[in-house]
Amino acid sequence: MSKPGTHETNSMNSSNDLTGKIALITGGSRGIGKAIAFELGRRGATIVINYLKNHTAAMETVEELEAAGISAIRIKAHVGDEAAVESLVSKINEKFGRLDILVNNAASGVMRPAAELSRKHWDWTMDINARGPWMLSITASRLMPEGSRIINLSSPGSNRVLPAYFAVGVSKAAIEAVTRYLAVELGPKGIAVNTVSAGFVMTDAIDAFPDELGVKDIASRPTPAGRVILPEDVAKVVAMMCSADSEMIRGQVIMVDGGETLLHQ
Repeated sequence: MSKPGTHETNSMNSSNDLTGKIALITGGSRGIGKAIAFELGRRGATIVINYLKNHTAAMETVEELEAAGISAIRIKAHVGDEAAVESLVSKINEKFGRLDILVNNAASGVMRPAAELSRKHWDWTMDINARGPWMLSITASRLMPEGSRIINLSSPGSNRVLPAYFAVGVSKAAIEAVTRYLAVELGPKGIAVNTVSAGFVMTDAIDAFPDELGVKDIASRPTPAGRVILPEDVAKVVAMMCSADSEMIRGQVIMVDGGETLLHQ
């Protein structure tokens, strides 16, 4: 299994080859987003890393991608802000003239029970996790030729109740609904829209869960597949969904959890 920062030179099956494709990954400087950037880049795509706050992480990720022989740039933008979304897409248009792959990976949220949330917490979570992917998908679709792909990222909290996950879980349920509607609306334009749902993956995002909830323990224990889920596992499925082989998969939620959600916890 390849790791971020390594570049495999083996020839890629033509159906999996993304050479010449322009791919935008929101929240692409860390965690699962970074793994996706490397996987798509390894398959030949030019990578656009979107980030919001961590300039250093974004710069380092682009440098690592370039060191691996992958063409990459970074663009700062708040995907929950309409003007920022328009500016982001405009910059991609000026630089490349088109966009072939959009991965809506950026996510945020306040980890509290419903009774402890404020309207500000709700709005922040929904703006980035649900409204942002909707706005960015529609805006980016203007640059997307036939055969393009939009992949949204979700989690099992969209349909299961997780501790202190209220706002994030609702936002993930929303993005899965957004996926279904956009799959139908953008289908005639030749744009396939799907969701990849990742189980508990040990990344910085796990730190948002309070220790007493035991989420880190869940993420670090073997799944029914015999091992933990890695960011690269999710990235490979995203890449598969960007390939020609996935042409007739539309509006679906593809779970990457090693079978973990099949078990009663």
